[in-house]
Amino acid sequence: MSKPDAPQHPRSADGTQRLWSVDEHLADVLGTVRPLEPIELQLMDAQGCVLVEDVTVPVALPPFDNSSMDGYAVRTADVQGASEEFPAVLTVIGDVAAGSGDLPTVGPGQAARIMTGAPLPPGAEAVVPVEWTDGGTGGGAASAMTPASASPEGAAGEVRVHRPAGARAHVRARGSDVQAGDLALAAGTVLGPPQIALLAAIGRGTVRVRPRPRVVVLSTGSELVQPGEALTPGTIYDSNSFALAAAARDAGAIAYRVGAVADDADTLRSTIEDQLIRADLLVTTGGVSVGAYDVVKEALTDLSTGDDDVDGAGIDFRKLAMQPGKPQGFGTIGPDHTPLLALPGNPVSSYVSFELFVRPAIRALMGLPASEVSRPSVRAVLKADKALGSPAGRRQFLRGKYDAESGTVSPVGGSGSHLIAALAHADSLMVVPEDVTSVEPGAELEVVLLG
Repeated sequence: MSKPDAPQHPRSADGTQRLWSVDEHLADVLGTVRPLEPIELQLMDAQGCVLVEDVTVPVALPPFDNSSMDGYAVRTADVQGASEEFPAVLTVIGDVAAGSGDLPTVGPGQAARIMTGAPLPPGAEAVVPVEWTDGGTGGGAASAMTPASASPEGAAGEVRVHRPAGARAHVRARGSDVQAGDLALAAGTVLGPPQIALLAAIGRGTVRVRPRPRVVVLSTGSELVQPGEALTPGTIYDSNSFALAAAARDAGAIAYRVGAVADDADTLRSTIEDQLIRADLLVTTGGVSVGAYDVVKEALTDLSTGDDDVDGAGIDFRKLAMQPGKPQGFGTIGPDHTPLLALPGNPVSSYVSFELFVRPAIRALMGLPASEVSRPSVRAVLKADKALGSPAGRRQFLRGKYDAESGTVSPVGGSGSHLIAALAHADSLMVVPEDVTSVEPGAELEVVLLG
């Protein structure tokens, strides 16, 4: 990846650490992160990646006129006026299967049995579905449409057609999907299954993209136990690393979850250094507050980028004017200046911080435009039994349930940063601005959509 600029760490005029706004912190993150360098990938490896080049269509799609039905290729004049009482009786001169290259020529009074996707043979102007016929001499419709051979000599006999067919009926025209020279996909497109299908259909085996970012997630705390293990007094299960790794995948990244690291600065520092080889972005959770065992600060405060002449290199720990998620850390480490975001340890604080700061960083690494890096937001009317309180000078993010049909949002759970159950039932974040201390029911507010 290309080297990002070293982050700058503004302080107040008296030299003390100042309070950052949410927008300032996000701007610092996005101003530091740079999109990953493009690479050429096989189609199946390119899913979820962002195109860095326009892809044009080399050949028309479909490349030839073909049948959209199992049936018979006919001349329209030969079936004009056909009915149940007076069917058109045609001589079957052969089979045309999908992939056929040697095609029979359909002349007056003749028909060729044809399968879905097979090329329209010369002379034929339309396809009559097998359901409009007697299935041909020697059996019913189902058995008659099982080809004996892909060659013109593979079928013989007659077929009775009970309905007329207009010109080009049940025929997919050459180039009806895309024409040669058309723009198939524009640079900046995220490659999902339909886009992969189109690339394969036009013959592209590889494509030039920005790779999915590799995100390493580490949780810290000697009290953390892995799910499936037995709890002992004073321990809790590690949920943050699972939540953040899942959130990173949801954002488009390849996520690596590292088991919880004990409260030891040397162990944490060596673990992070070991993970740098497979990380485009590092995310830690816990240990960024002011407690005696907040080892992330201790481990990373003096961890340099390996470039001594870079001003401001390393991790800056700061306080944000937000709730939850006041303590945050951000900077770059290692010889490649790998970005690192240090998030709080409380589960809701950690997740909210991810959505506001880490997700945009991942999307920026992917090369997406600024308009697509953050979650979308809408305006909604508060549906609640009582007013929502919020501390002055803090931007508060409360869990909510958004109803698009009514344009309303309802609170889910309380404001505590440990309430994981409430978070699991929320699909949005209600945003209370810094200068608002109370939001009354019926008032309109911003809602960040998480789904």
